[in-house]
Amino acid sequence: MSTKVIGILGGMGPAATVELFRRIVLKTPAQCDQDHIPIVIDNNPKIPDRGPFILHGGPDPRPALCRSARKLERMGASFIAMPCNTAHVFLPYLRKAVRIPFIDMIAETARSITEPVVGLLATETTVRTRLYHDACKPYGIEVLAPFSDDQTRIMEIIYALKGGGFDLEMKRDVRTIATRLHKRGAQALIVGCTELSLVVGQEDFDGPVYDALDILARAAVHEALQQGMRQMPQPDKNILIKIRTMASRTSTRIP
Repeated sequence: MSTKVIGILGGMGPAATVELFRRIVLKTPAQCDQDHIPIVIDNNPKIPDRGPFILHGGPDPRPALCRSARKLERMGASFIAMPCNTAHVFLPYLRKAVRIPFIDMIAETARSITEPVVGLLATETTVRTRLYHDACKPYGIEVLAPFSDDQTRIMEIIYALKGGGFDLEMKRDVRTIATRLHKRGAQALIVGCTELSLVVGQEDFDGPVYDALDILARAAVHEALQQGMRQMPQPDKNILIKIRTMASRTSTRIP
């Protein structure tokens, strides 16, 4: 396989970072350990919250994001995947901090959509900065965000997920909000928060669901393997017979 190394800029939040790693492994066409893609992860949960900085002038997360990106570069990453939608606001800034490329999760998701109207479940910051609106506009795709009360509830659920909490009431509320988007004309749904990717699936919407985290995992695997699978050499049959014979003899000498 390709010797490219995936770098994951994680910690926003840790569960989403684990999930991206898991999905990359599942999407890799591997038949043994050695066929899998090398991955390095910097899981830094101390990166300041992106939303408060953008909306209210809280602590600046950019220095910590740049340190993580440079760390991944030093660790040998060929490119970086960042499982946080909101942090993509800083993508132009981060790209200047390292020599290796970033995968743009927002752009990859927008390119995947085929419906003209799509609903968006995301953080308030992602909605207000119009990350998905701007990415979808060149494709003629209209993005519908939840109304204010529903967006407030989505934020409560996101922070509950970050704290490790989720219950059936939250699941029902997510489905209800998705249904409202559908009734307003959304033919598909973007899961545009990596915490929501942990709990929102196709069963929650009557139409295609575009999970940004899943699309990022697919893009990372594609980028790592773009040189294609190498043909694994087949061992000589005579060598296999000798190995089996030696193993048999060795096993007979064990008391």
